[in-house]
Amino acid sequence: MKFVGERRALAAIVFVVWALFYLVLAMSMMQPQLSPAFYAVGGVYMLAFFALVAGYFWARWYAIGVGLYGVFVGAIGMWQMGPEPLILFLGGSHLVGVLALWGEGMTSPFDGKTAWREKLHMDENAVRRLGNSVIKAGASLPVVLLYALAPKQPSSAIVVIAAVVCSAFGLRGLIKAKTWGVLALGLAGAIMATVGATHMAFVPAISGVLLLSAAAPFVLPMLRYVRTV
Repeated sequence: MKFVGERRALAAIVFVVWALFYLVLAMSMMQPQLSPAFYAVGGVYMLAFFALVAGYFWARWYAIGVGLYGVFVGAIGMWQMGPEPLILFLGGSHLVGVLALWGEGMTSPFDGKTAWREKLHMDENAVRRLGNSVIKAGASLPVVLLYALAPKQPSSAIVVIAAVVCSAFGLRGLIKAKTWGVLALGLAGAIMATVGATHMAFVPAISGVLLLSAAAPFVLPMLRYVRTV
């Protein structure tokens, strides 16, 4: 439980710094065709910052997922470009944000609160399942947005934007413990996995797998519920 407030503040700083970075990059007009994608990813980081400061019960999970996305991007950058200073800062700062929020000691300001558990009627196993799914959805959301809003053929753009809508609404529904949230995440995952397989593209395929794995733990409980009705 030590340094809970300080770790929370440190993580919030990491996410607001990267939110501002993407927003400034979007407004710089150096690559105007990528501005919508940068605005969207900046919004993902700003949501992580705002949720951490506000103390939403899902904030820690979501921020860890977004942080893991940055760690993954940093690792890929290191593999492709070597230890460039910007790549090291990107991966290192996100890793700091993830580690600052990791561990049982950081649950008390967020998912450790009892009010939301009672409202959603969740036991410890259900909370753990929800947390893992929100982390995976948070890690995949920037990838889906970047891939969807980057310039591409109109036909494929429509398909991937459908995945964006399903991802966003699915994450919202998942946090509210709604069945439609799980279905939306599963649909988004299926779309991205199909796009990745069709175009032999690694990035959308990985995001699709993450989204499908976020929805998967809820399939059996949903089927059990349907059988009992």
